[in-house]
Amino acid sequence: MADHGTYKPATQTIHAAQHVDPPTGAIVTPIYQCSTFAFEDCQQGADRFSGKSPGFIYTRMGNPTTRAFEQCIAELEGGYDGLATGSGMAAISTVFFTFLSAGQHVICTNSVYGPTRVVLEKHFSRFGVESSCIDTGDLAQVEAALRPNTRMIYLETPANPTMRISDIEACAKLAHQHGALLVVDNTFASPILQNPLALGADVVLHSITKFINGHADVVGGVIVAATPELYKQMRGALNHLGGTMDPHQSWLVLRGVKSLALRVKEGQRNAQRIAEFLAAHPKVEWVKYPGLPSFPQQELAEKQMRGSGALMSFGLKGGLEAGRRLLDNVKLMTLAVSLGGIETLIQHPASMTHASMGSEARAEAGISDGLVRLSAGCEDIDDLLADLAQALEQV
Repeated sequence: MADHGTYKPATQTIHAAQHVDPPTGAIVTPIYQCSTFAFEDCQQGADRFSGKSPGFIYTRMGNPTTRAFEQCIAELEGGYDGLATGSGMAAISTVFFTFLSAGQHVICTNSVYGPTRVVLEKHFSRFGVESSCIDTGDLAQVEAALRPNTRMIYLETPANPTMRISDIEACAKLAHQHGALLVVDNTFASPILQNPLALGADVVLHSITKFINGHADVVGGVIVAATPELYKQMRGALNHLGGTMDPHQSWLVLRGVKSLALRVKEGQRNAQRIAEFLAAHPKVEWVKYPGLPSFPQQELAEKQMRGSGALMSFGLKGGLEAGRRLLDNVKLMTLAVSLGGIETLIQHPASMTHASMGSEARAEAGISDGLVRLSAGCEDIDDLLADLAQALEQV
């Protein structure tokens, strides 16, 4: 892998793991749309299966297009190597499957993406894995939740959709002191704004459906390991679970990642203006965005992130009904789940992305029924503000 930090992030997104195709001179990685690869002889086949020689065998176990994508994100995250998966949840499930066994315990951010909690609390619990979903933004709670059998601390920071930030470096120290792993879902920040491995995390993962691809046309995930040992364990698990990424998906994401730095920069600029507009509006009760002086964790955000990002949450003074009126009246912004796309998306987590958590779990995690989540895209900011203004008039 290239040395992380040799180039700035904007340069890396264009050139990381991208090489001229030797046979043709093509400057774009080709789509190797095939399921299996031929061996020169029987011995080569045996050596590849045993791991004695490099090379491709079967696309579930590795593919040239997918390898280029995996190495690209590993370079952006400053990790040893990456694994591409068929969805963000496949990435999360692969990490859990690899490292968690019966009788072990996980500490998880409580305001995490809803299905992540469902996997832990409804599925892995069936196999004897215990979990504690807490406010990982409070280090005292993290320390209090540690048990002798804690195997993993799982952070999502900034958290979805509360924007709560966890101190990655401090949590890594706590995890390692207790012989546990620190895993970070870095989807909200992207590698452009935050690199958890540099702060001590062992594994970082993304739903690449969001910022990394950025064009609402691919579902996928990626995992990056800090060490060869962790990578080898997860590679074996992923090969057997089968949740791998298709070569055409990989090619689309490689294309999307080239504009990642540009999209994050523009989305972040728009988000700052939108957050300021909402914070000053008389019908808005509160706004949570790291770029606002009112954000309670602004100092921590500035310490471990290179920007405030494109995501925010807010609530209207009329609560849930006011939020519904707003969502039903936006015209330019798209009422849809997901985030990190080139278009601005707005949604209601309590009835959409986090409905599966249940009302009690949402309340405990700070996800109120009136919370609205907004992912700023790259449209002209004047058009976005005008759309919000006219929608708020209907509230």
